[in-house]
Amino acid sequence: MGIVNVTPDSFSDGGRFASTELALAHGADLVAAGADLLDVGGESTRPGATRPVPAEELDRVVPVITELAAQGAVVSVDTMRAEVAAASVAAGAHVVNDVSGGLADPEMFDVVAQTGAVLVLMHWRAHSTEMQRGTFTHYPSGVVEGVRAELAARVEVALAAGVREEQLVLDPGLGFAKTAEQNWELLQGLGAVEALGFPVLVGASRKSFLGSLLAAPDGTPRPVDRREHAGVALSLLLAARGVWGLRVHDVEATVDALDVWRRLGAPAEGGAR
Repeated sequence: MGIVNVTPDSFSDGGRFASTELALAHGADLVAAGADLLDVGGESTRPGATRPVPAEELDRVVPVITELAAQGAVVSVDTMRAEVAAASVAAGAHVVNDVSGGLADPEMFDVVAQTGAVLVLMHWRAHSTEMQRGTFTHYPSGVVEGVRAELAARVEVALAAGVREEQLVLDPGLGFAKTAEQNWELLQGLGAVEALGFPVLVGASRKSFLGSLLAAPDGTPRPVDRREHAGVALSLLLAARGVWGLRVHDVEATVDALDVWRRLGAPAEGGAR
């Protein structure tokens, strides 16, 4: 899953593709590099980010989705708003990637049930301005069990709203209401999420827990634009366990690494390509 941020304040690319024209060119480059799916988002979810109004989010993503879908790309919309999800599916998106797991907008599940789109349910506890504060990173039973239980609860709500099991993909929500150490614990315990029986998408690319791992001797985290090698290494490990999808910024590097892995005898069947 290649990332197309149509935002001026993304943590990873600093608004480099914030216009429709730049986002379209970037999307085409990602497809040429081997992306199977393009995730188009109009709202930054980095810690501390301020939400755009719905009209602004719609203006950012719908023209990009419309054109990319017309060019034959398989498109996902990265949104927490049912209104944006509905308009995006109408414009040609096949997947709704809701980082709030349906918590931010109670109408999201109705839209997904009515359209039949694939829904990525991510583990989430609060919006970006709050998610790293106070009790949001506290998991009394441990982060692995906490994420598993909360995702299972969101699945039950989605199914009760009419979403079919075959529409669902789960995302453990790395970086959302989790400390750096909790992200590593969650990755090590990913089997608990996989045991829920749904495909799993993981988005680790360029996130701060990688920057902390690669920190300089004085403790300064590795800058965002110098975390890609670690992200590719993690993608290979996740591919080896058969996750459904890898959400990445550098599609070419990830696909190249996966090509080498497959050439050396990776299983013929599995999740990540």
